[in-house]
Amino acid sequence: MEGVAASLPRPSDLSPSLIGFLSGEFRTPEDLPRSPDLEAELTTRCSDLEASLANLSRRLAGSVAAYAVRSEETGALLGGVRAGLVDLRSSLRGSSKDGGDTEDGSGRREQILADELPALAKEVARVETVRSYAETTLKLDRLIGDVEDAVSSSVTGKLKTPSATNSMDICMMAINSLKQIEDMLASVAKSRPQWSRLVSAVDHRVDRALSVLRPQAIADHRNFLASLGWPPPLSGSNIVHPNTGASPELSNPLFLMTGNLKIKYCENFLSLCKLQELQRRRKSRQLSGHNLEIALSQPLWVVEELVNPIMVAAQHFLSKWHDKPEFIFALVYKLTMDFVDSVDEILQPLVDKAMLVGRSCREEWVSAMVTSLSTFLSKEIFPKYVHLLEGSHSSSNSSQARLSWLHLVDLMISFDKRIQTLITNSGLVLSLTDDANLQRVSSMSIFCDRPDWLQMWAEIELGETVEKLRVAMQDEKSWKTRFQGTVLMTGSEDYKSPAVSGAVLQGLSLLIDRSWPLPSIELRARFIRLAGAPIVREFLDCLLRRCQEAEGLTALADDDALLKVSQAINSARHFDSGLTEWCENVFFLEMESIGKDDTEGRCIFEEEITMFKEFRTEWIEKIATVVLRGFDSLCRDYLKNRRQWQEKAEGVSLSRTFVTALDYIQGKISKLEEALNGMDFVPMWRAVAGGVDQLVFSGVFLSSIKFNSSAVERLNGDLEVLFGVFSAWCLRPQGFFPRLAEGLKLLKMEERQLKDGVLRGNERWLRENGIKHLTIAEAEKIVKNTVVMG
Repeated sequence: MEGVAASLPRPSDLSPSLIGFLSGEFRTPEDLPRSPDLEAELTTRCSDLEASLANLSRRLAGSVAAYAVRSEETGALLGGVRAGLVDLRSSLRGSSKDGGDTEDGSGRREQILADELPALAKEVARVETVRSYAETTLKLDRLIGDVEDAVSSSVTGKLKTPSATNSMDICMMAINSLKQIEDMLASVAKSRPQWSRLVSAVDHRVDRALSVLRPQAIADHRNFLASLGWPPPLSGSNIVHPNTGASPELSNPLFLMTGNLKIKYCENFLSLCKLQELQRRRKSRQLSGHNLEIALSQPLWVVEELVNPIMVAAQHFLSKWHDKPEFIFALVYKLTMDFVDSVDEILQPLVDKAMLVGRSCREEWVSAMVTSLSTFLSKEIFPKYVHLLEGSHSSSNSSQARLSWLHLVDLMISFDKRIQTLITNSGLVLSLTDDANLQRVSSMSIFCDRPDWLQMWAEIELGETVEKLRVAMQDEKSWKTRFQGTVLMTGSEDYKSPAVSGAVLQGLSLLIDRSWPLPSIELRARFIRLAGAPIVREFLDCLLRRCQEAEGLTALADDDALLKVSQAINSARHFDSGLTEWCENVFFLEMESIGKDDTEGRCIFEEEITMFKEFRTEWIEKIATVVLRGFDSLCRDYLKNRRQWQEKAEGVSLSRTFVTALDYIQGKISKLEEALNGMDFVPMWRAVAGGVDQLVFSGVFLSSIKFNSSAVERLNGDLEVLFGVFSAWCLRPQGFFPRLAEGLKLLKMEERQLKDGVLRGNERWLRENGIKHLTIAEAEKIVKNTVVMG
């Protein structure tokens, strides 16, 4: 014992720190058996420190050697410059001694100024660039070395003596060094773009350091929050059981922080914010001004670390409510609303202190909660609903699956509206019209990453809407009842469309309204194309079937068939006008800008609008053809009977068959005027007028009939009746029968005029006399059929 005691140092020889360490380790005699373990641990620490010291010594030696090499290179370059300057001075002195102010001396100086000085200046600039490059490289190498040492010390220190204070100090030292590195890299990237390899090499080493530093900093912050008691317990609190009446602030650990604990949290918070801001600056520089919204739209890490634990704690309740999704949305909204004020009050000053420009803790909290909800829905809820929908074979199960899906979407839409109201009522200036901002606070953003789910939803909405509208389309009463309140944009005339067209338009409008909550223009456009466009085509097919049925039964010969087709045309006009008016709305104009290839700059319903126009044009022409067919059958005898033109009659004589045919036309057009809307009635009667003009002109003027004065008067009387019939729909009916009017004009001309113009083939004469719709051959034939009375 005496030998052992003699080998131990006296207590007075020990340092106070060593005495404090031994007192902390061996507080009681029972702690003495731990001395071998303590000795082993101290030995391991010493070995690690010696290894770290050796590593630092090697790196220092390498840096000194690199500096020496670069210094030698720089010295050699400067020596070359110095020698060049000496030679230049010698040459200048020599030329001055030899020639003084002679012409040879002057020429030598001019040659030096013209040739040697620019080269020397270029060499000096190159040397300066090399010197600057070497200094920048060494400084960056030193700073990166400090960062790597801090990261290494942080990791080894965590493994040996976990200490939040030491870890925080090391992290702040690394962040400060990284900030200096980023400042230098930003300056180099702007002023020396040719040093891109240096910047790339530094970025590579910084990325490796950050890959360790960031997870370590987040883990430290997470552990600190756990030590504070975050998240607060949800079970039994007013969060899950709101009837308890307890205030959420009473259980909020952020409100309970005081003194040194609050100071440590603030330091921890600021270090993580500064690290994220540094990361943002690096991304902004690396992207070189492109896609900056990607670098700036990252969520705030400190808020994420608050949201993630509380949502993990809420999973215990959320996972039980797969069949009651309304409880899921209610709980998430309650959590969001209860903590948003406290988060804003406590953390916003710290965010401002960290100089994070444009960051709102309130907005970040709401966004993080909504994002967590969307993640939970995409992983836990939607897959079950998709499986239920795809696995249902019976009609009852399929119907129940569709209703469950629609109910879930309704809850998402309602939740998003409440969240947006929560944001706007707080006074935040958040542009909810911007897709990027809207996606952050919308649970519907789940469809951005899953277009297949969007398609399934659109198909369900389409099926439900079509099922309701088919009942109206198959009800004859809805076709016989006119839709009230449909007014033309340019006047007060009614479309005369049946009630079914209004019902379909309203159903389509409600379906389009379902796309409004989608947080992206592309999503809204895709949903409307998937769910809305098929409804338009379904209604157009229904109109076509009704017209074909009417045509197939009576060939549109009776009035009921014409009325049925007129109803379809009116419905098409109503739908066409409605879609066109919608396309002028800002909601649809935004979609035109995101069109691809041939669809860019076109309305989303452009194709359907064109189809409705073609449908109306086709069936208006068919109606006109039917009317002309009846007219042709009634006046066939009038066109074939040549003797009637040779008969002499006293006074005004009219052709009875022609008048009967005109009476038929007047009756049909009058009934169509009552049945058709005004915009489609006009082209219909004009088409009939054009057909009558061509039919009568070919049958009378271009036949071999010889016209005497009596026949001309009779023809004039027939045409006056014709013009009188159509004067009910226009002020100058002769303009819609140009060939008949001009043919009659030729018949009334004197023989001398006709010989001077038509018989000589003078086309200019025809135009000067107002004959613009007849050819020379047609005019000559009419003139040759004229019988001149002696």
